[in-house]
Amino acid sequence: MVLTGLEIQKQVSINNIEIEPFNENQINPNSYNLTLNNKLLVYKSKRLDMKKDNPTEELIIPEDGLWLEPNKLYLGSTNEFVHSDKYLSTVEGRSSTARIGLDVHKTAGFIDVGFAGHITLEFQVVQPVKIYPNIPVCQIIYHEIVGDVVLYKGKYQNNQGVQASRIYRDFK
Repeated sequence: MVLTGLEIQKQVSINNIEIEPFNENQINPNSYNLTLNNKLLVYKSKRLDMKKDNPTEELIIPEDGLWLEPNKLYLGSTNEFVHSDKYLSTVEGRSSTARIGLDVHKTAGFIDVGFAGHITLEFQVVQPVKIYPNIPVCQIIYHEIVGDVVLYKGKYQNNQGVQASRIYRDFK
């Protein structure tokens, strides 16, 4: 079952959901808009090895915007820190961003119960698109869960800002 926007607000007020900072203007009928931090990561190499910690370069999105180019993966993060030990959440792009060719969070939208941190987002564009810091870029949806809960304790727990892949840790 999906929580309505008003229920998300209620659950934030009783500390079952943490969204920091929280802004009532970002509530949607069935989700909450998350905004884009001003830092992006790009991989330095065009060839990436899953067994290695691939080096990245940080880009800062200036107030007057940054052009994203096709055929490149950009990693960004939300300004908001999120956490819930009670609800599962998913992250989806917004239709407004999709309609200008900005793909947000293609395959990694599942946020386990107990995850705490800033959500790292994957961006790709189909044509050059200019982005800006602090724009509502995606939405988080909260779902009720059934059964015993095992809280997330993975390699991205309590992250601060954008995180490159840590899949290489799975091989150790």
